[in-house]
Amino acid sequence: MADLNAIIQTIAIAALPVIFAITLHEAAHGYVARHFGDPTAWLAGRITLNPLRHIDLVGTIIIPVVILLFSGGSFLFGYAKPVPVDFNRLRHPKRDMLWVAIAGPAANLFMAFCWAFMLKLAWALPVNDYTVPLSEMSKTGIIVNCVLMVLNLLPLPPLDGGRIAVSLLPHRLAWKFAQLENWGFPILLLLMFTGILNAIMSPLVILSARIIESIFGLY
Repeated sequence: MADLNAIIQTIAIAALPVIFAITLHEAAHGYVARHFGDPTAWLAGRITLNPLRHIDLVGTIIIPVVILLFSGGSFLFGYAKPVPVDFNRLRHPKRDMLWVAIAGPAANLFMAFCWAFMLKLAWALPVNDYTVPLSEMSKTGIIVNCVLMVLNLLPLPPLDGGRIAVSLLPHRLAWKFAQLENWGFPILLLLMFTGILNAIMSPLVILSARIIESIFGLY
């Protein structure tokens, strides 16, 4: 296990990027669902930028901390409380599902751009006690949001990519594909523990981060 002080420092740096990445992802789903006719998340008070409304004790706090501890700060995974969405209340359920699903990854992409801007700002300012931690936090924010964006775009129900696929497929194929949802999480865990998930995601995460960094001239 890595040095405890280093791990505590890693957790302190990663806390804000992780919390906002996974909570704003969920809020975006609720906001878009309301726009297309489903007020379920709004009525539940989940369309908010307050992270406390989205934090799941296990998925947002315990699991990320445990994974950080046992990976020596080299790996991170977590989730927020899923925003309730009643797809049947959308004005055009199959079509509008696409926009509700894509809202989460789009929020992560937006946040990755915001953290890239903060990193550019930190590098432009004179080095002091604030710019160094801001720089490290911004780097973490870019990677965390790229990871969540890529992960959620994988075409596996109930991930957002799976719902996007269900929205785009013809009705008969969409119905059959949607039946995978009950097996989605076990499949995801299997891919994770066999290393297949990392092999799929790593190149895409690195590519996404490099494109964002190149846009902001972060070399």
